[in-house]
Amino acid sequence: MKKVKIVVLLVLVTVLFASCATLGGGSGSVIDRISKKGELVVGTAGSMPPLNMTTKTGEVIGYEIDIARSMAGAMGVKLRVETMPFADLLPALEAGKVDMILSGMTIIPERNMKAAFVGPYYVSGKAFLTKVDRLASAKDTSEVKNTAIALAALKGSTSQAFVEMLIPQAKLTLTANYDEAVQMVIQGKVDALVADYPICIVSVFRYPDQKLLASLTPLTYEPIGIALPPNDPLLVNWVENLMNGLEGSGQLDMFRDRWLKDGSWIKDLK
Repeated sequence: MKKVKIVVLLVLVTVLFASCATLGGGSGSVIDRISKKGELVVGTAGSMPPLNMTTKTGEVIGYEIDIARSMAGAMGVKLRVETMPFADLLPALEAGKVDMILSGMTIIPERNMKAAFVGPYYVSGKAFLTKVDRLASAKDTSEVKNTAIALAALKGSTSQAFVEMLIPQAKLTLTANYDEAVQMVIQGKVDALVADYPICIVSVFRYPDQKLLASLTPLTYEPIGIALPPNDPLLVNWVENLMNGLEGSGQLDMFRDRWLKDGSWIKDLK
């Protein structure tokens, strides 16, 4: 009986140490994987200006890409940016295809049950991109709740949930990316696109001849964060400390000013 207890105790100790190794940066940790590969793989949509967007030459640029580049530099590894439809990003993180997500992802409880989040590094809100004056001037959804309206939203986004919950009568078209949705507004296929406020503002300046309008103020509060694997506290802690350093040194302010205040990059977008 005594020998059985010793064996059981040894098994429990082995399991405990294995768990600690995985959680604390051992051989099974994401941060260890990044170091061994010499590469940080960041998932992004690549179509959400000014946070992330693709140029005519195929380069992915933006506020979030500057953050990702700073992370890779601090780790001493190369940066690889993987672009994919927004709805595919969390599944890619869960499958280990990307190490983290930087893609205008709002921190919400449903997502936080599947991934760890660091942030917010930016606060946004929902807005309408439209050619209709009454939609651009709407201060809340009650002004459009009882009207027939056709809307577009990014598939898998909080914009989709926003429309389904607060404007349930709308005819909703889901798109794989924002470029497709903006074109639907321009071509009159929908009355408006529901998207994060910066995307709507950038679209107005990006297509100056299309008479686009954006909501004057955001309709919601949207904290944007970095999505990370849920099983690597060391990586989460590392990212938290790096972001605190970028904020404290003024680097984040420089990144924000570069992409949110200076629109010279718009001409380079495809």
